[in-house]
Amino acid sequence: MAMQSSDIEALIKEALPDAKVSIEDLAGDGDHYAATVVSESFRGISRVKQHQIVYAALRGRMGGELHALALQTSAPE
Repeated sequence: MAMQSSDIEALIKEALPDAKVSIEDLAGDGDHYAATVVSESFRGISRVKQHQIVYAALRGRMGGELHALALQTSAPE
């Protein structure tokens, strides 16, 4: 079962309310997305930790409903 980009965005914004989130469906199949997430919460923490925060926001849907998510994360400039 595929996920809608709006569902991915909603889950991320629930965990990171200040986040600016951009989602792109890479294959048009609802399984392969790219996400750019910019949040003040990421300031001063490693890229690995930033990605872990986003994956945690997806509540276990990675590998199931959501097959692939290419992430770019950062704090605001």
